[in-house]
Amino acid sequence: MSNLMMSGGGRFVDRETVALVDTPIPTVSWKPVPHIEVIEAVSEVVHAHNWTITEEQFGLAREGQKLFGVMKINKSSSSEWTRCIGLRNSHDKSISVGLTAGVSVMVCSNMCFGGSMVLKRRHTSRIELTELVDVAVRELEEEFLTLETVLEDLKILAIRNENEARAIIVRAAETGAINSSDILPVFHEYRKPRHAEFEEPTRWALLNAFTETVKKYPPARVDYSYRQLTRCFGLDGKQASLWN
Repeated sequence: MSNLMMSGGGRFVDRETVALVDTPIPTVSWKPVPHIEVIEAVSEVVHAHNWTITEEQFGLAREGQKLFGVMKINKSSSSEWTRCIGLRNSHDKSISVGLTAGVSVMVCSNMCFGGSMVLKRRHTSRIELTELVDVAVRELEEEFLTLETVLEDLKILAIRNENEARAIIVRAAETGAINSSDILPVFHEYRKPRHAEFEEPTRWALLNAFTETVKKYPPARVDYSYRQLTRCFGLDGKQASLWN
Protein backbone atom coordinates (compact mmCIF):
# COMPACT_ATOMS: atom_id res chain seq x y z
CA MET A 1 0.00 0.00 0.00
CA SER A 2 1.36 3.39 -0.97
CA ASN A 3 2.37 6.02 1.59
CA LEU A 4 2.55 8.73 -1.06
CA MET A 5 -0.90 10.09 -1.80
CA MET A 6 -1.48 10.94 -5.44
CA SER A 7 -4.79 11.84 -7.04
CA GLY A 8 -6.35 14.53 -9.17
CA GLY A 9 -4.23 13.70 -12.20
CA GLY A 10 -1.02 12.85 -10.33
CA ARG A 11 0.79 9.62 -11.14
CA PHE A 12 3.31 7.37 -9.42
CA VAL A 13 6.69 7.11 -11.11
CA ASP A 14 10.17 5.69 -10.53
CA ARG A 15 13.52 7.51 -10.55
CA GLU A 16 14.12 6.71 -14.20
CA THR A 17 10.87 8.41 -15.19
CA VAL A 18 11.67 11.43 -13.01
CA ALA A 19 15.04 11.75 -14.75
CA LEU A 20 13.25 12.09 -18.10
CA VAL A 21 11.31 15.17 -17.03
CA ASP A 22 12.60 18.24 -18.86
CA THR A 23 13.72 21.15 -16.70
CA PRO A 24 12.58 24.58 -17.94
CA ILE A 25 15.20 26.94 -19.31
CA PRO A 26 16.46 29.16 -16.47
CA THR A 27 16.24 32.93 -16.52
CA VAL A 28 18.34 35.56 -14.81
CA SER A 29 16.03 35.61 -11.79
CA TRP A 30 14.82 32.00 -11.78
CA LYS A 31 16.86 28.80 -11.94
CA PRO A 32 14.61 25.75 -11.56
CA VAL A 33 16.09 22.72 -9.82
CA PRO A 34 15.82 19.47 -11.85
CA HIS A 35 13.59 16.99 -10.04
CA ILE A 36 16.13 14.19 -10.29
CA GLU A 37 18.85 16.37 -8.72
CA VAL A 38 16.67 16.87 -5.64
CA ILE A 39 16.22 13.10 -5.30
CA GLU A 40 19.92 12.39 -5.86
CA ALA A 41 21.03 15.07 -3.40
CA VAL A 42 18.79 13.70 -0.66
CA SER A 43 19.92 10.12 -1.35
CA GLU A 44 23.60 11.06 -1.20
CA VAL A 45 23.25 12.93 2.08
CA VAL A 46 21.10 10.21 3.67
CA HIS A 47 23.75 7.60 2.83
CA ALA A 48 26.50 9.91 4.12
CA HIS A 49 24.66 9.95 7.47
CA ASN A 50 24.80 6.14 7.51
CA TRP A 51 21.07 5.81 7.02
CA THR A 52 19.61 3.32 4.56
CA ILE A 53 16.69 4.03 2.25
CA THR A 54 14.47 0.97 2.57
CA GLU A 55 11.70 2.16 0.26
CA GLU A 56 11.01 5.17 -1.91
CA GLN A 57 7.97 6.46 -3.77
CA PHE A 58 7.71 9.36 -6.16
CA GLY A 59 4.87 11.07 -7.92
CA LEU A 60 4.53 13.69 -10.62
CA ALA A 61 1.65 16.12 -10.96
CA ARG A 62 0.64 18.80 -13.46
CA GLU A 63 2.34 16.99 -16.36
CA GLY A 64 5.64 16.70 -14.51
CA GLN A 65 5.72 20.25 -13.22
CA LYS A 66 5.51 19.11 -9.59
CA LEU A 67 7.43 16.35 -7.83
CA PHE A 68 6.42 14.73 -4.55
CA GLY A 69 8.31 11.94 -2.84
CA VAL A 70 8.70 9.85 0.30
CA MET A 71 11.81 7.96 1.37
CA LYS A 72 11.57 5.48 4.23
CA ILE A 73 14.75 5.13 6.27
CA ASN A 74 15.85 2.38 8.64
CA LYS A 75 15.91 4.38 11.84
CA SER A 76 13.02 4.74 14.26
CA SER A 77 12.32 4.72 17.98
CA SER A 78 9.14 2.65 17.60
CA SER A 79 8.00 -0.58 15.98
CA GLU A 80 4.72 1.11 15.09
CA TRP A 81 6.13 3.46 12.50
CA THR A 82 9.05 4.05 10.17
CA ARG A 83 10.86 7.33 9.80
CA CYS A 84 10.39 9.00 6.44
CA ILE A 85 11.69 12.02 4.60
CA GLY A 86 9.14 13.85 2.51
CA LEU A 87 10.37 15.90 -0.43
CA ARG A 88 8.85 18.18 -3.00
CA ASN A 89 9.89 20.36 -5.92
CA SER A 90 8.30 22.27 -8.77
CA HIS A 91 9.14 23.61 -12.20
CA ASP A 92 6.22 26.03 -12.31
CA LYS A 93 7.24 28.34 -9.45
CA SER A 94 4.31 27.10 -7.33
CA ILE A 95 6.39 25.59 -4.52
CA SER A 96 10.04 25.67 -3.52
CA VAL A 97 12.31 22.70 -2.91
CA GLY A 98 11.29 21.29 0.46
CA LEU A 99 12.16 18.49 2.88
CA THR A 100 10.25 17.46 5.98
CA ALA A 101 10.35 14.76 8.64
CA GLY A 102 7.59 12.19 8.75
CA VAL A 103 6.59 8.76 9.94
CA SER A 104 4.80 5.97 8.12
CA VAL A 105 2.31 4.31 10.44
CA MET A 106 2.75 0.58 9.85
CA VAL A 107 -0.73 -0.74 10.40
CA CYS A 108 -2.58 1.51 7.96
CA SER A 109 0.16 2.93 5.74
CA ASN A 110 -0.88 6.42 6.73
CA MET A 111 1.61 9.23 6.85
CA CYS A 112 2.11 11.88 9.52
CA PHE A 113 4.40 14.82 8.95
CA GLY A 114 5.72 17.08 11.64
CA GLY A 115 7.25 20.50 11.72
CA SER A 116 7.58 22.67 8.66
CA MET A 117 9.67 22.27 5.55
CA VAL A 118 13.28 22.52 6.75
CA LEU A 119 14.57 23.33 3.28
CA LYS A 120 12.98 25.99 1.13
CA ARG A 121 14.89 27.14 -1.91
CA ARG A 122 13.48 28.17 -5.27
CA HIS A 123 16.69 28.01 -7.29
CA THR A 124 20.24 26.90 -6.56
CA SER A 125 23.23 25.12 -8.08
CA ARG A 126 23.80 21.36 -7.71
CA ILE A 127 26.67 21.90 -5.27
CA GLU A 128 24.69 24.37 -3.18
CA LEU A 129 21.72 22.01 -3.17
CA THR A 130 23.78 19.15 -1.70
CA GLU A 131 25.16 21.45 0.98
CA LEU A 132 21.70 22.70 1.85
CA VAL A 133 20.29 19.17 1.98
CA ASP A 134 23.11 18.12 4.32
CA VAL A 135 22.16 20.88 6.76
CA ALA A 136 18.45 20.06 6.36
CA VAL A 137 18.92 16.34 7.08
CA ARG A 138 20.76 17.21 10.28
CA GLU A 139 17.82 19.38 11.29
CA LEU A 140 15.44 16.54 10.41
CA GLU A 141 16.97 14.39 13.15
CA GLU A 142 15.59 16.82 15.72
CA GLU A 143 12.27 16.97 13.84
CA PHE A 144 11.98 13.17 14.02
CA LEU A 145 12.54 13.13 17.78
CA THR A 146 9.96 15.88 18.32
CA LEU A 147 7.39 14.19 16.10
CA GLU A 148 7.81 10.80 17.73
CA THR A 149 7.52 12.29 21.23
CA VAL A 150 4.27 14.02 20.30
CA LEU A 151 2.85 10.86 18.73
CA GLU A 152 3.59 8.87 21.89
CA ASP A 153 1.69 11.50 23.89
CA LEU A 154 -1.27 11.43 21.48
CA LYS A 155 -1.61 7.68 22.05
CA ILE A 156 -2.43 8.20 25.75
CA LEU A 157 -4.43 11.44 25.61
CA ALA A 158 -8.11 10.57 25.58
CA ILE A 159 -10.97 12.26 23.75
CA ARG A 160 -13.62 12.67 26.44
CA ASN A 161 -16.70 12.03 24.32
CA GLU A 162 -18.10 12.20 20.80
CA ASN A 163 -19.18 15.81 21.23
CA GLU A 164 -15.58 16.79 21.88
CA ALA A 165 -14.51 14.84 18.78
CA ARG A 166 -17.15 16.62 16.68
CA ALA A 167 -16.03 20.03 17.91
CA ILE A 168 -12.36 19.25 17.18
CA ILE A 169 -13.14 18.07 13.65
CA VAL A 170 -15.14 21.22 12.92
CA ARG A 171 -12.31 23.42 14.24
CA ALA A 172 -9.84 21.54 12.06
CA ALA A 173 -12.06 22.14 9.03
CA GLU A 174 -12.15 25.84 9.87
CA THR A 175 -8.33 25.89 9.61
CA GLY A 176 -8.49 24.26 6.19
CA ALA A 177 -6.98 20.96 7.36
CA ILE A 178 -9.87 19.16 5.65
CA ASN A 179 -12.65 20.21 3.31
CA SER A 180 -15.87 21.05 5.12
CA SER A 181 -17.57 18.25 3.17
CA ASP A 182 -15.27 15.79 4.94
CA ILE A 183 -16.32 16.63 8.49
CA LEU A 184 -18.69 13.66 8.59
CA PRO A 185 -16.27 11.21 6.90
CA VAL A 186 -13.60 12.06 9.49
CA PHE A 187 -16.10 11.61 12.32
CA HIS A 188 -17.30 8.27 10.93
CA GLU A 189 -13.69 7.06 10.55
CA TYR A 190 -13.04 8.06 14.15
CA ARG A 191 -16.17 6.30 15.47
CA LYS A 192 -15.66 3.14 13.42
CA PRO A 193 -12.01 3.01 12.34
CA ARG A 194 -11.09 0.51 9.66
CA HIS A 195 -8.12 -0.60 11.77
CA ALA A 196 -8.64 -2.11 15.23
CA GLU A 197 -5.51 -0.38 16.53
CA PHE A 198 -7.39 2.94 16.51
CA GLU A 199 -10.52 1.87 18.38
CA GLU A 200 -9.48 3.58 21.63
CA PRO A 201 -10.90 7.14 21.74
CA THR A 202 -7.59 9.00 21.77
CA ARG A 203 -6.07 11.94 19.94
CA TRP A 204 -3.90 9.40 18.11
CA ALA A 205 -7.07 7.72 16.77
CA LEU A 206 -8.52 11.08 15.77
CA LEU A 207 -5.33 12.02 13.92
CA ASN A 208 -5.57 8.72 12.07
CA ALA A 209 -9.15 9.56 11.05
CA PHE A 210 -7.90 12.79 9.51
CA THR A 211 -4.97 11.22 7.65
CA GLU A 212 -7.16 8.39 6.33
CA THR A 213 -9.58 10.95 4.94
CA VAL A 214 -7.06 13.25 3.24
CA LYS A 215 -5.64 10.33 1.22
CA LYS A 216 -8.10 11.18 -1.55
CA TYR A 217 -6.91 14.78 -1.97
CA PRO A 218 -4.66 15.96 -4.81
CA PRO A 219 -0.94 16.17 -3.85
CA ALA A 220 -0.82 19.92 -3.27
CA ARG A 221 -3.97 19.72 -1.14
CA VAL A 222 -2.50 16.82 0.86
CA ASP A 223 0.63 18.89 1.44
CA TYR A 224 -1.46 21.78 2.76
CA SER A 225 -3.57 19.44 4.90
CA TYR A 226 -0.46 17.97 6.52
CA ARG A 227 0.83 21.43 7.36
CA GLN A 228 -2.47 22.38 8.97
CA LEU A 229 -2.72 19.07 10.86
CA THR A 230 0.81 19.65 12.14
CA ARG A 231 -0.38 22.87 13.76
CA CYS A 232 -3.70 21.40 14.87
CA PHE A 233 -2.11 18.45 16.70
CA GLY A 234 1.16 20.10 17.70
CA LEU A 235 3.27 17.66 15.67
CA ASP A 236 6.04 20.27 15.56
CA GLY A 237 6.29 20.32 19.36
CA LYS A 238 4.39 23.58 19.68
CA GLN A 239 1.04 24.07 21.39
CA ALA A 240 -1.66 22.19 19.50
CA SER A 241 -4.09 24.74 18.10
CA LEU A 242 -7.09 22.44 18.50
CA TRP A 243 -6.76 22.47 22.27
CA ASN A 244 -5.93 26.16 22.79
